[in-house]
Amino acid sequence: MEKKKILLLGSGELGKEFVIAAKRAGQYVIACDRYADAPAMQVADECEVFPMLDGDALEAVVRKHQPDIIVPEIEAIRTEKLFQFEEQGVQVVPSARAVNYTMNRRAIRDLASKELGLRTAKYFYAKTLEEFKTAAEAIGFPCVVKPLMSSSGHGQSYVYKAEELVAAFQEAMDNSRGDVKEVIIEEFIDFESEFTLLTVTQKNGPTLFCPPIGHVQKGGDYRESWQPYAISDEALAKAQHMADEVTKALTGAGIWGVEFFLTRQGEVIFSELSPRPHDTGMVTLGHTTNLSEFELHFRAVMGLPIAGIHLEHAGASAVIRSGVESDKPLDYHVEEALREDRTRIRIFGKPDAHVGRRMGVVLCYGDLDADTTQLRDKAKRLAKTVLGTDPYGK
Repeated sequence: MEKKKILLLGSGELGKEFVIAAKRAGQYVIACDRYADAPAMQVADECEVFPMLDGDALEAVVRKHQPDIIVPEIEAIRTEKLFQFEEQGVQVVPSARAVNYTMNRRAIRDLASKELGLRTAKYFYAKTLEEFKTAAEAIGFPCVVKPLMSSSGHGQSYVYKAEELVAAFQEAMDNSRGDVKEVIIEEFIDFESEFTLLTVTQKNGPTLFCPPIGHVQKGGDYRESWQPYAISDEALAKAQHMADEVTKALTGAGIWGVEFFLTRQGEVIFSELSPRPHDTGMVTLGHTTNLSEFELHFRAVMGLPIAGIHLEHAGASAVIRSGVESDKPLDYHVEEALREDRTRIRIFGKPDAHVGRRMGVVLCYGDLDADTTQLRDKAKRLAKTVLGTDPYGK
């Protein structure tokens, strides 16, 4: 395996685990973010601090380091520059096309619904409050409102009556990332559960799927996830077909987090897609699968063989959230959780904290036939002991 220079754009907790996977294989990584001492910077060879929406600054960093591979980890990037780098022979993960599409909900939703004909929630776009009110009237209540470009659920809300529209529109606009000042308003799906299908596209091999991951989000932000996730063979086949279609259309090699709703009638509905490791996939750090999502991503990026993906343990993850504002690292109380067998804690190492910010994750696992409900309860209980705040903010 040839040693490559990898430029990581975005250095949060997902990037940190990817860097660890790359470093274990002897690769060289430059971690970039808009703030110093971001999690991935703490384990990388070099780091750069600059706003990635600044195209000139991004181009200067690429010119300085001359990377072989660029791995985006966040949405707020001057994506048109990635096409330029790709044309110059730099590998963009999964591809410049994929990153450009998926950084904007309009592009990915239109691709899935209008071009590929996948089942999605009914949706409209709005740039003004009047357009927004008209769209809400067409969709009906309740409905879901999101910025077209955002991350970790910022700016997302549920609207149950017309009187809540102005506040929801303003919240979505205020939390928009980058240059895009537009919102998407969606039909509310009365789903039974949500799940993520981690999908691995390869340079020289077939598309592979991880066993599906059940998850719960609040305000659009992941709070807990688990494997295995109970789903019928028919529903799983439909999800795999949809994931294969959309990743094939976007092109490139890497891991994708493809999110779905499962309705009470057993219908599978495409929700969203991320062209990189997924928050909910952190459960794979707890020995649920033979390779974690980060190891799978690294192998796919490098064009290395993946002999197979299979479930080895049942497991659950629960986030550790801050209950305070702090400009200094927090004091983590890990002793109680570490007294429990088959439990792992991953502290992300974020240099400051905000109320509700994700600061770490608790991972619990058991035998393949273990009760995932019990594992979920255990993970949530232990997550609360670390900072005193449970995954749901109570």
